[in-house]
Amino acid sequence: MNRLLLGLSSAIALVAQSPNVSNAPITIALDATDAPRHILHAKLSIAVKPGALTLLYPQWIPGEHGPTGPVTDLVNLRFVANGKALAWRRDLVNMYAIQLDVPQGASAVEASLDFLSPTGASGFSAGASVTEKLAVLSWNQVLLYPKGTQSDSITFIASLKLPAGWGFGTALEATSDANEAGGIVTFKPVSLTTLVDSPILAGAHFRRVELGSSMGRAHYLDLASDSAEALAMTPETTQHYKNLVAESGALFGARHYGHYDFLYTLSDNVAHFGLEHHESSDDRTSERSLIDPQLLKATSGLLPHEMVHSWNGKYRRPAGLATGNFDAPMKGDLLWVYEGLTEYLGSILTARSGLWTAQDYRDDLAILAATLDTAPGRTWRPMQDTCDEAQLLYGASEAGASQRRGVDYYPEGQLIWLEVDTTIRELTKQQKSLDDFCHVFHGAPSGAPAVSPYTFEDVVAALNQVAPHDWAAFLRGRLDSLAAHAPMGGIERSGWKLIYGDEPTDYWKAKEQSNKNLDVSHSLGLFLSTEGTVTDVLPASPAAKSGLIPGMKLMAVNGRKWSSDGLHQALKDSKTSVAPMEFITENGSFVKVFKVDYHNGERYPRLTRLEGTPDLLTAILAAKSR
Repeated sequence: MNRLLLGLSSAIALVAQSPNVSNAPITIALDATDAPRHILHAKLSIAVKPGALTLLYPQWIPGEHGPTGPVTDLVNLRFVANGKALAWRRDLVNMYAIQLDVPQGASAVEASLDFLSPTGASGFSAGASVTEKLAVLSWNQVLLYPKGTQSDSITFIASLKLPAGWGFGTALEATSDANEAGGIVTFKPVSLTTLVDSPILAGAHFRRVELGSSMGRAHYLDLASDSAEALAMTPETTQHYKNLVAESGALFGARHYGHYDFLYTLSDNVAHFGLEHHESSDDRTSERSLIDPQLLKATSGLLPHEMVHSWNGKYRRPAGLATGNFDAPMKGDLLWVYEGLTEYLGSILTARSGLWTAQDYRDDLAILAATLDTAPGRTWRPMQDTCDEAQLLYGASEAGASQRRGVDYYPEGQLIWLEVDTTIRELTKQQKSLDDFCHVFHGAPSGAPAVSPYTFEDVVAALNQVAPHDWAAFLRGRLDSLAAHAPMGGIERSGWKLIYGDEPTDYWKAKEQSNKNLDVSHSLGLFLSTEGTVTDVLPASPAAKSGLIPGMKLMAVNGRKWSSDGLHQALKDSKTSVAPMEFITENGSFVKVFKVDYHNGERYPRLTRLEGTPDLLTAILAAKSR
């Protein structure tokens, strides 16, 4: 469905459901000058007619796959009409709905509110988003809109005021220069859909890098950090991002945006994640991610993943996620396409662009395959159910993750789509691949941002258009499986197999540094923080059999005070020791000694070639634009 069709249905809904709301644009003025103090101020003017009015705060945020709108951080909410304050009350069932009565003679309601930006560096866009030197501004956090209207049918005119000297990047198009308008920049009128889809990255240390034009679309990398030094991206890395633009065009054959901005936040004091938008992406990693080689390696897959979403997730979107508003619940049953396919294509583009080497790609694939292969939760919960329960699983505890399963449609979806790709190549004798599916499903014609919903049957039909096969049975067999082991068919069809060695790969080391964790699950069965806190334990592993449980903190290993180096040494020594490993643990106010009977040393996953088979994986990773 395109925007014009959405707009037509929305206009009908506007008249039928909200007779007291005018068609006039809503104005919103966002004052972010207090962002360093974690406070945002906003004022809105909503044209209305007298009578009952319900205003909604956005609840279901696209890309976050759940009711994550941070309404509890909305404060100092006030309404005025005809110069007089209006009383309001929250709906007793829908906590995101505000009810008030517009008095006779009033033609507009003026609303003012503040948003308290969190300080904890976790969560999605509702998590920590500002520091002393930068801010990521999400419009859904500072606005209200009339109930009963579709987001495509509401027009907003937005303006922004930033701290003095700050630069900014956004997909929105400005109509004024902040330097010539008292520090206030005004943007062209857009729909509520587009406004929420267009966050702003701003900061005292800001840099914009041109990545070139492709298919008539300009591309930019907008960088903000807590330090100027962190923005010193090398020419080689810059070229890799330029390659990413070219490779994405070669993969999909079309672009569904007018221009594209990567909004890349480099800070240790904000939540780290990526969130997709049609014409931009909100990407956040550690401050030194562009200048520390290990962090660069570990985080290079983020921007390619989020860019793929412009085609797969924003343009082509599961019907259950294409709700047309922010108060309608979303259905995530096709997240194995939305996120799983994006994970697969994003990883491929990371390698094709040069941000990863082929070895980095294989090492990443080995890690996710090994982690899925040892998770016992897969024997009771099919991968399909991780999609169905996605809105709850994002907030699930790390403890028990291996038994519960988490948002496995990301990594397991990647394995499934690798198998789809290799199967297409086999069926067509290497004449076609998943790239052809992307052209069919996501491709021409190019155009402005739009939403084209799809169903499971649409995915199957597009695959059959590329290579006839019983794709419905193929996919359902993997989505509904309760097999004890992960689907390795794609890895093996590509000419590789999963093995374990006693030394970590360079990519493994980079990921541990970036994630600040310690994974010895393939030996002891433990997942740990770098401080020694047990975050999860694999059932039936040596650690579990000894009695270790999540939440314990390792204080000492084999008589030595806790350190990650000490644990690694103890694992190495286990191969020649007849005595069990000894752990002194702290569990709340209790201290206890555990003995782990383990003697197989360190074990780390990696891929090795299957001799005598074609190397399809190397062909999959080959650049297509150069």
